[in-house]
Amino acid sequence: FLMERKTHIKINRKEVILAKLRKSCSCTPQKLKNFVMDFFPVLRWLPKYRCKEYIWGDVMSGLVIGIILVPQAIAYSLLAGLKPIYSLYTSFFANIIYFLMGTSRHVSVGIFSLISLMVGQVVDRELLLAGFDLNDDAPPTLGDGSLQNDSLSNTTAFNLTIVGINAECGKECYAIGIATALTFVAGVYQVLMGIFRLGFVSMYLSESVLDGFATGASLTILTAQVKYLIGIKIPRSQGHGMLVITWINIFRNISQANLCDVITSAICIVVLVTAKELGDRYKHKLKFPLPTELVVIVVATLVSHYGKLNEVYASSVSGAIPTGFIPPKVPEFNLMLRVAVDALPLAIVSFVFTVSLSEMFAKKYAYTIRANQEMFAVGFCNIIPSFFHSFATSAALAKTLVKTSTGCQTQISGVISAMVVLLVLLFLAPLFYSLQKCVLACIIIVSLRGALRKFRDVPARYHVNKVDTLVWVVTMSASALVSTEIGLLVGIVFSMLCIIVRTQRPRTALLGQIQDTSFYEDDLEYENLSTVPKVKIFRFEAPLYYANRNYFLKSLYRLTNLDPNLEAARRKKYEKKEKQHLKKGNHRTANGLGIGETTVQLVPKQIDFQALVVDCSSISFLDTTGVNTLKEILKDYKNLNISVLLACCNPSVIDSLKRGGYFGRDFGCMQEMLFYSIHNAVLFAKDQK
Repeated sequence: FLMERKTHIKINRKEVILAKLRKSCSCTPQKLKNFVMDFFPVLRWLPKYRCKEYIWGDVMSGLVIGIILVPQAIAYSLLAGLKPIYSLYTSFFANIIYFLMGTSRHVSVGIFSLISLMVGQVVDRELLLAGFDLNDDAPPTLGDGSLQNDSLSNTTAFNLTIVGINAECGKECYAIGIATALTFVAGVYQVLMGIFRLGFVSMYLSESVLDGFATGASLTILTAQVKYLIGIKIPRSQGHGMLVITWINIFRNISQANLCDVITSAICIVVLVTAKELGDRYKHKLKFPLPTELVVIVVATLVSHYGKLNEVYASSVSGAIPTGFIPPKVPEFNLMLRVAVDALPLAIVSFVFTVSLSEMFAKKYAYTIRANQEMFAVGFCNIIPSFFHSFATSAALAKTLVKTSTGCQTQISGVISAMVVLLVLLFLAPLFYSLQKCVLACIIIVSLRGALRKFRDVPARYHVNKVDTLVWVVTMSASALVSTEIGLLVGIVFSMLCIIVRTQRPRTALLGQIQDTSFYEDDLEYENLSTVPKVKIFRFEAPLYYANRNYFLKSLYRLTNLDPNLEAARRKKYEKKEKQHLKKGNHRTANGLGIGETTVQLVPKQIDFQALVVDCSSISFLDTTGVNTLKEILKDYKNLNISVLLACCNPSVIDSLKRGGYFGRDFGCMQEMLFYSIHNAVLFAKDQK
């Protein structure tokens, strides 16, 4: 039987588009109010804020995150190749803007190690092209002193010429100029993606790609910090293969290691790792995480200051960190053109991490987020701070987990964290002058524990899915050994290739009947299946399209042990020989048979079926090549008096077959060619003579 299809009303797309445009372009007070409240979600939830219920958790989580943010911001400035003050600016502005525009109640947006690394690589490249020395301890050039609190240095000019940099702008201001231009362009990309609703781009970053990318980038981050751990001065490597080149330089200069930095690093790593392990073990008993990083920084700063480690042992320190804010400045347009390509992967990675974390915690705590608004939020978290000497931001998993574990209820906690950073910016920043860089490197390396632990999950990942493991390995290797941007691109392309290959060579099977039932399964996978006499049932577990057409035919011919084209050619050849014998008047055939026996001989013994049932339940769509392939086998098998029956086709496949003329012009034979179950097709085949 054939089920009656519903009649769908044809939609006039032009009228629909025009109606949407009229609705979008119309402006009413209510619509304007809704637009503003949607663009600033804080206006919806803040008036409903349950102060007595939420305030304690928000304040506590905000204070804890703020305490964690300060040492991490100072440490991650090493990754970005910028002064610590810019990292503090970034942490402050990002929390305020996301509070106004974000839809997630829990994610912590701010400085993130992976984003800092990507910014730092672009900054280093541009500094090198501009002729600056990448050595952190290189003497400052004209106009490149530390930022001071006096008005003169705060208004340092940022002038560029066609051939390079004006003498008024030195290494530091050029570096932050590159970072702000990169951040501004990345934010513009994210806002444009939100306007054109391009959030679907994140779908192409699978979990394996993201994990491999994060792990590979973590190896790069770890490598970049080793020189600070042991106190050697080597140039910051640039370009492809940075990880390998850096390790070669490290081993070449290992004899110059600073003993003071080595001892300090060993002590800090032991303390940090021990505290982290104890915190993980007893996290259910602790009301809030131990502020280990802050304690380590305070103690290390005091020891370095009173022990005069910089003067006596030449240990590298953070240097002067000014207080207050630098006057805002528009990012340089000429620099935007230089970093426009670099900003694209930065924008995508920043958005993907933010949205994925937002969705994860929204699902956990039973509320919804708007992915498009998240794209606007993270976009403006980049655009607006870029005017205030900040660089790119993203949501960070580690801080978000701490935030939720300390009772966070809303983004009020983000404002509290921003106030803690503001306190440091206005009053406490100069106190970190004597902080050793090796201590900051230890904080960064210990924060990578989660990403580096992914190596332990490889056997379990391999057991679950070998292809996903291969994607992870390829992405991780490319991110670490080539570059982070190339690694991300390689991961996306390779994962898509894996999908294409899997659809090009999918599983195929002949099915047998489960005894005393109307169900059929793979004859090679299950025991005690009975074959159906005179009927072959073929299953193809993928869409049928141009890329797997040949594999479909080869698998069909191999499993049924019959190639209809070869068989037809053999029969024509046989008939030709018979005609030649008859013309000669020989009534005996070439095989010694009589003419009456010739018809019997033409039917080959190896054809043991009279009907072929194609199980289309796994064929999600057909393209033109797929339809033509089915028409081809229908014709070829018909020449051998074998009927081809299709079973379990979805409506999309049926429509493709109709449009391709598979069932004829008037669909008169459709009832004899299409069946809604394999069993119906088998029963029909058995009834055929």
